[in-house]
Order: sequence, then C-alpha cells, then structure tokens
Amino acid sequence: MVLELIFCFFATVAFGVIFNVPKSILWLGGVIGVLAWFIYSTLPTWGMSDIFATAVASLVCATCSHLLARKFRVPVTTFSIPGIIPLVPGSRAYFTMLAFVDGDYIHGLQLGIETMLRAGAIAAGLVFALSVFSIGKGGIGQRYETRRS
Repeated sequence: MVLELIFCFFATVAFGVIFNVPKSILWLGGVIGVLAWFIYSTLPTWGMSDIFATAVASLVCATCSHLLARKFRVPVTTFSIPGIIPLVPGSRAYFTMLAFVDGDYIHGLQLGIETMLRAGAIAAGLVFALSVFSIGKGGIGQRYETRRS
C-alpha cells in the first residue's frame, strides 16, 4: 500500500509538471493525489462501491484544491487537475474498447457503463465542491446591478 501511494505521488507530480504547476506548490498537488487515491482504495474495503469511493475521493480532492487555491492565490485547476489524475478510469476505458474489438459486447457494455459512472462520479465531486465554494458569490447580473447603483 505504501509503495502504491509513493508511485501515486510521483505520477501526480509528473502530471503537475505537464500542466505547468508552479514548482513551489507542485508537491501539494502530489499530496492531494495521494489523498484521493488513498480514499478511493480504502473505502471499498469498508463495503462502499467503487463508484461511491470515486465520488468521495473526487469531492475531497476538489475541496482541498479550493482551500489551497485560496491560500496560495492560484487557480483551483492548479491543484484539482493533477489531483484527480489517479482517479481517472483510463485502463477501464481501454479494456472497454478491447472487449468491443474482441467481440465480447456484453462485457464491453458492462465495462463501459462502469467507466462512465466513474467519470460521472469524478465530475459530480468536482461540481459539488465548486457549488459549495461558490455560495454567496452571486452571479454576473448581481454584480452588475451592484455597480450600477
């Protein structure tokens, strides 16, 4: 488990380098990725589904990203994009396509649905955290009306 988390840290940091995350905060993105992977891999051992574990890990990743983005005054995507990389079901999508190419349509459909549910869980976690951190900020129309008055 520890070796898995170490590899996860370096993979997340590597994606941070690809996305031009500033070097001074690059390691924080790695920590977020490790935290997300730890949650994702631990919750199923407690009886939770993989989809729910993905959603919770994504929510924690996005929440930490918002908090750190405020503290370091950088865009939220600086932390959230590298942080969710360990959760992305890339191999699952590959095996989905491989099943279809091999003619195993039922298995391919099963894998495809699970892949889409995991991707949706990642998106739901990110959007839920965004909506929580956007409470009270108001919309464009509200800001416009305030300036005109």
